[in-house]
Formats: sequence, structure tokens, C-alpha cells
Amino acid sequence: MTLPTAVSRPTVGRAPARQAFRRWRSSPYPVWFYLPAAILYLTLFIAPTFMSFFFSLTRWTLFDWQFIGLENFRQFFAEPGLVASLGNTFLYAGITAAAKVVIGMALGLLLTSAVIGRTLLRSLVFFPVLVSTIGVGITFKVLMHPTDGLINTTLSFFGIAGPGWLTDPHLALISVTIVDVWKGVGLATVIYMAGIVSISSDYRDAAMVDGAGAWNRFRHITLPLLRPATSTVLLLAFIGGLRSFELIWAMTGGGPGFASDVLASVIYKQYQAGFYGLSTAGNVVLFIVVAAIAFPLNHYLNKREVDR
Repeated sequence: MTLPTAVSRPTVGRAPARQAFRRWRSSPYPVWFYLPAAILYLTLFIAPTFMSFFFSLTRWTLFDWQFIGLENFRQFFAEPGLVASLGNTFLYAGITAAAKVVIGMALGLLLTSAVIGRTLLRSLVFFPVLVSTIGVGITFKVLMHPTDGLINTTLSFFGIAGPGWLTDPHLALISVTIVDVWKGVGLATVIYMAGIVSISSDYRDAAMVDGAGAWNRFRHITLPLLRPATSTVLLLAFIGGLRSFELIWAMTGGGPGFASDVLASVIYKQYQAGFYGLSTAGNVVLFIVVAAIAFPLNHYLNKREVDR
């Protein structure tokens, strides 16, 4: 028996242009009704996007610009530090997305069960989402200080020498990743909780009548029906990881050296140094990377849901 999905999602595929045009013609609202939103969209999204593409091909300042073709992109990919930041960006996005899916699902299952203090636990899990990212970064920078931080001080109380969480080049990016997961897993948990409570209890009751244990009920009922929630969490977390900047900048500033630099932090440094054309080219690269991953991934995940 094919089980229905727990959360309904839009059908994949676009309606033919002719049908879309007919729907637009049959709309109860006049054309001018859409005009304010269209102007805002053109002003705040379309125009800046095309301007970014143009200025990425120039060497520009606030008062002058010179067209140099693809020189900024050549220089961008010729710089070893900039290319290394691309690897850090994918590593950061992959780890945070995977961790938020696994931990968010586990917490969602826990917080939709009959656990004692469920309401308090839900509040505690979601609280970091509400806190400023910069505030979280500064707080954990103090907590992870190699000599005076609370974490290493506590470890030393038990005779354990704490590592340099943010000063060791091999640990800095991982340390920021852990904090990112702690801050963002609350949102993933809420999405999973919505998916879990939308699953009809009839499926679990029928499985229990057939003698299915807890693991089999999770594997064959809960996990497949949580696919829409998993797709949503995966997409949001991965795209957020690719674009992440504030937390990394607040905790390490991309250091030590360039060990925790990601694409966004390198772009910011280029702006600070006055290389506006080069940093704009970096923004275009980041835009293309996010779009090249997000759209196919979204299409693939939605297709899997429709096929089911």
C-alpha cells in the first residue's frame, strides 16, 4: 500500500504558459493591483542582481568604473586562499545540514512523545533561534577562549586539557559548525514536529496490531512520511550554510590565518580592502553556486515526493 505524504507540497512542474496567461486574464484583480509589488520586486531584487553581474565585470569605485571583462573572475579563481574558502563553504554547509537533519529529527520525535517537561524542553530547544547570531558568536567566542573560557576551565577541573577551539586551525571551523548547529537546530525541530504530528495514528496502530516494533514503525512509517519535512530542513540548512557569514565572522573572523574562511567572509574582506570589483565577482560566484545547487536539489527532492 502506498502511504500518503505527511505534508502536502506543491506539484512539481510549471503550468503551460497558455494556461498561466488564462489564469492571469481571469484574475479578479486589475493589473494595477500588482504594480506596487512588481515595482518593489524590480527595485529590490531584479535591478541589484543585474547591477551585480555588470559590476563584477568592472574595476569600480563609488565614483568611477572601468570595464575589464572576466579579469575579476580569473583573479578570483587564481587566488589559492579564495579557492580554499570554497572548500570550507561546502564543508560547513554539508556538516551543518546533515547535523540539523539528524538532530532535528531526533528532537522532533522526543518532543512529540509523552516526555516529562515537554513544553519547557520545546522552549529550550527553540530559544537559540530567537537570539541574535552576532550575540551567539560573541558569547561562544568568550566561552571557547583557550585559557579563560568556561569550557576549558570546566575541562581543566576534571584534569582534561582543553583544545584551542577557535585558535587551532584544524578545530576552528568545526567549532563554529557546532555552534551553528546548536543555534539552528530548533527551527529544524519545529519543522519535524509539524511533520510528525500530521502523520495519522492509524498507521502506527495498524503496524502495532501486526506486531511491528518501535524501530520498524519508525523505519517503515515515520521516516518515509517525514520525507517532505526532511527535504525542507535539508534545503534550508544547506542554503543557509552556503551563505553563512555572521557567526563565522563574530567567532573567528575567518582565522586563525585563513583556516575558517568561507566564501562570504572572503568577499567581505575584499570589500574592506577596497577591491570592489573582485568582491562583486565573488558575490556572483556565490549566487551561481547557491542557485546551481538549490534548484536541482529542490527539483530532485520534490520529484521523489511526487513519484511516491
